[in-house]
Parts: sequence; structure tokens; C-alpha cells
Amino acid sequence: MESTRQKKVARLVQKELANYFLKESRNLYAGAFITVTTVRMSPDLSHARVYLSLFKSPDAKALLNQIIAEKKDIRRHLGEMVRKQLRIVPDMDFFLDDSLDYFENIERLLKSND
Repeated sequence: MESTRQKKVARLVQKELANYFLKESRNLYAGAFITVTTVRMSPDLSHARVYLSLFKSPDAKALLNQIIAEKKDIRRHLGEMVRKQLRIVPDMDFFLDDSLDYFENIERLLKSND
């Protein structure tokens, strides 16, 4: 169960990462549409699990690997954006959010049973 502080920091990190990906996706990620769906913080606020949805990308896995490779630069940009609000900029792990695919699969299965 997340504490109130974890939820607040997670929302802040999610908002700032969303702004970063909105600004940089045109230049760095070939115009892919990247949304930050969920951020989960560790109890000590030093580590974040960031779940991303990737659209308009021919290869989502390759794009996720590119984002993971640029994790150090993304963390530096995040640090510049939240330096007045957080003492420690969390280390981030990026994951592909497959919840949309899961819902589409369920919907497809329900339609096929009709």
C-alpha cells in the first residue's frame, strides 16, 4: 500500500516525465506518441517504476530499449524540473504498459463468443 507521500511524488514524476516526452518525442523518438500511464514509487522515494504506452511506433520494444538507454539523460532532465520539490531524484526503470492490449484482447474474445 502506497503512502500519501509516495502518491504525491509519483504524480509529480508522472507529470514532469509526460511533459518531457511531449517536448522531446518529436526530435528524439521519431514522432512517437509516448504516454506515462503509471508511476510507482519505492517507500524511500529513491526508485520509480515508470509504465509507458507507446503509439505511432513501428517497433515498441526498440523504442522502449532506446528510452532505457537514455535513462541517464532523462533522469538529469527530471532533476532539473523537480529540483525545488524533491531532495532525491529517483532512479527509474521503464516498462511497457500492456493494459490497453489486454483490454483489446478481452473485447475481441467477448465479441468472438457472440
